[in-house]
Amino acid sequence: MTTATHWAALAVTASGLVSAAVVLVAGRRLRPALAVLLDFLTAAGLLRLAGDPAWDTVAAAAAVVAVRQLVAAGLRLSPPR
Repeated sequence: MTTATHWAALAVTASGLVSAAVVLVAGRRLRPALAVLLDFLTAAGLLRLAGDPAWDTVAAAAAVVAVRQLVAAGLRLSPPR
């Protein structure tokens, strides 16, 4: 992975954490905050994949996307409080 893509992925991850915290504080709801965080983590995983297309990086990006899909499906199925 190049230094630029490494720092870009790190910046996207940090931005996702901050954005999710802002959404959580502003809306006082976990679902939208979790959705924002998962979207940013997916973007960071894809940036890492662009920097180093090795099989372990492909597996990590696939795992991030799979977890994101499972959590999103669980959020859609669970009733809101």
